[in-house]
Amino acid sequence: MMYPTEVSPDGTHGPFEVANVAAAVIDAKGTVIGWTGAAERLLGYGAAEALDRSAAALLAQPEDASRAAEVAEECATRESWGGLVGVRHRDGHRVEVGLRVTAMADSDGRKAWLVSAIDVSKAPTWAVSGDVLEGFLTRSPLGMAVLSPDLRYVWMNDTLERYGGVPREERLGRRMSDSLPGLNTDALEAQMRWVLETGVPVIDYEYRGWTWADPHQEHAYSTSFFRLDDPDGKPLGVCYMGMDVTDRWRARERLALLSEASARIGGTLNVMRTAQELADFAVPRLADFVTVDLLEAVLHGDEPGSGPAGSEYLLRRAGQQSIHEGCPESVIATGDSIDAPRSSPYFASMASGTAVLEPSLDPVTTAWVAEDPARARSIAEYGMHTVMWVPLSARGTVLGVATFIRMEHPQPFEEDDLLLAEELVGRAAVWVENARRYTREHAAALALQRSLLPQGLNGGTAMEVASRYLPTDAREGVGGDWFDVIQLSGARVALVVGDVVGHGLNAAATMGRLRTAVQTLADMDLPPDELLAHLDDLVIRLTEEKGGDDEPIATAVLGATCLYAVYDPVTQLCTMARAGHPPPAVVTPGGKVTFPDLPSGPPLGLGSLPFESAEISLPEGSLIALYTDGLIETNDQDIDVGLSRLSDVLAQSGLPPEDLCTAVVNNLLTGEQTDDVALLLARPHALGADQVASWDLPTDPAIVASARELAVRRLLGWGLDDLVMTTELVVSELVTNAIRHGTGPVRLRMIRHDKLICEVSDASNTSPRMGHARTTDEGGRGLFLVAQLTRRWGTRYTQAGKIIWAEQDLPGRAHHQGGRTTGAGVDRPGA
Repeated sequence: MMYPTEVSPDGTHGPFEVANVAAAVIDAKGTVIGWTGAAERLLGYGAAEALDRSAAALLAQPEDASRAAEVAEECATRESWGGLVGVRHRDGHRVEVGLRVTAMADSDGRKAWLVSAIDVSKAPTWAVSGDVLEGFLTRSPLGMAVLSPDLRYVWMNDTLERYGGVPREERLGRRMSDSLPGLNTDALEAQMRWVLETGVPVIDYEYRGWTWADPHQEHAYSTSFFRLDDPDGKPLGVCYMGMDVTDRWRARERLALLSEASARIGGTLNVMRTAQELADFAVPRLADFVTVDLLEAVLHGDEPGSGPAGSEYLLRRAGQQSIHEGCPESVIATGDSIDAPRSSPYFASMASGTAVLEPSLDPVTTAWVAEDPARARSIAEYGMHTVMWVPLSARGTVLGVATFIRMEHPQPFEEDDLLLAEELVGRAAVWVENARRYTREHAAALALQRSLLPQGLNGGTAMEVASRYLPTDAREGVGGDWFDVIQLSGARVALVVGDVVGHGLNAAATMGRLRTAVQTLADMDLPPDELLAHLDDLVIRLTEEKGGDDEPIATAVLGATCLYAVYDPVTQLCTMARAGHPPPAVVTPGGKVTFPDLPSGPPLGLGSLPFESAEISLPEGSLIALYTDGLIETNDQDIDVGLSRLSDVLAQSGLPPEDLCTAVVNNLLTGEQTDDVALLLARPHALGADQVASWDLPTDPAIVASARELAVRRLLGWGLDDLVMTTELVVSELVTNAIRHGTGPVRLRMIRHDKLICEVSDASNTSPRMGHARTTDEGGRGLFLVAQLTRRWGTRYTQAGKIIWAEQDLPGRAHHQGGRTTGAGVDRPGA
């Protein structure tokens, strides 16, 4: 019998050395007639134990014997067989082997089998050796190549050949740069040289570029490099494996783009600016030319569709950007209304709320373009070849439409581009909607603020006034500071300035409440300390009532401050009281500035201390300044420095109040404004002796006729002949009331400035009341007649008693009859 001296490697054993293969020879009867050392190492049987024994005894299980019979039968018709078989080790444990059975014959022609086996647990690579391994490498979805130490291709698989778009035979033996001009081959070869020098592999090296397989589209690749060494550890070359990760790269780029968009769009809360930011951001990242058009209603802050019928598609260009400076390809300027064919995808996308992609735009064959010659010319001139229309939708409502166009970019828009545009526009739509809502609420807040602040200050002839109001955020224009000038009876003028906690709409609403309350209390002719006490009680009630959703308003009203001053042009005295507010600045006629030491009083709503009034003289030529703490106190300046700077500016007392207001603001607000500012300047003017007349009257009913004569004589001296008849009746009724129902002494005073005022005072504190006389009553109609014949009338209380007054317009001024009663008191018969 012939025994083989070696076993040639075949497709099964592939790269294994023969010495690693356990081999045995079995004759036709199934007896072991040949045994190698490798077989002994595999199964533990020595040659003496294995030879001349049945090969079936080496099988692990009975079923393996039946399997062996099938193999023997199959080998009778074939030259070889290969597969997995379980055999038994000498110590009894099972060994899985990869088996190859090959038919052979001796010189006598007797058949025998050469059996070779490998332990699959120790050499699992038998399964991918030979043809299998080559097929795996060649058809792998990863691009693979082997390069020589001088970085020339020596082998590559099919996938890499397909990636490069260059036939294999044109790349083998050549450098990477010879066939891949679209890649940064210098950087790639630098990576491979480093691997060759260090032996350290490079994993997941990413780069971008184009290849001849797709020369018009940039792709991204991830490649790993490792060195190939011989058994002695010397480098034979470098191998790299790469894959196309363009989808992953695009997804990452899309996320990065959207993240950047969030940081760069929508930071202004301005609808037009937000639209322009979207256009600026998208060019050239996504398109060469982008327009953003918004509904008219959105631009005004209104709800889309809230306008008149037919206005649902009235749009205006809100923003546009191009790779060409000045957007010469646009046929519509920013801010202009949109005039586009209703049959266009532009309107179709708005009507359906769905984005429209037109990969190929041909101005000749596209019907809707033919309806718009100006756009057709622009499309042709600038080479617009692909377009996307994406509606801006928020909360299910379409706000406008964004158009993306490519001209110089050669690639048409794809579905991935449309997805990115939809995501980008979707986010921008939220910012536009926020800006729209802000525009609406800001307009409402400004309207509220304007309605709450005085529209025009009127100090009459007794006072020249000027003011400034500067909220913390000039863009919002809404704050919590306020001021007012209120004309009181007797030609007196009240000056008010206040400050509530916080800023914005809640502060403005709270300010409006307090200002209305001050006007109401001032109308009752309360002295300053009493007025602040009533205002303090009101604030306490408001804070006790508030809670839950009204907590911001309760916070704003609690701790508010106020200063209230009343100037009398007859006496030239100003009576003031303050609730936690900075003191006023007073400028003498000579230009000296002082800050009167008024009793401070607690802020409103604390109810801990009483309020006190103080009285100062304001002679002709004086100036008084009322302000809030935002004018004199900032983060980098304390109050003393602010008061000193204010004093320096107010010393320029020769300036008109308007000019002086401007100088104060320009000189004190030089840095960042941190609080609302209200400033009220007033220059009082005294009433001369020729404008006031007064008489003390005895409490004798007969004196009424004398009082009428005195009044008429004074009117004639003032040239007010037209008011004689009415004034006679007013004086008669008021003096009669004082004599009948009051307590002496009685005093009649007449004042002429921008109105004629008649006042009758007595020492009683009982309040008059306009009665409702019956037909048969002889009296009770006096105050009713006064109310009908004068502009207004009322009562104010003094330390000595009360004063009943009535005002008449001077000739040439509008006369208003039916004045209101502003006094209050007990019910008693009228005159």
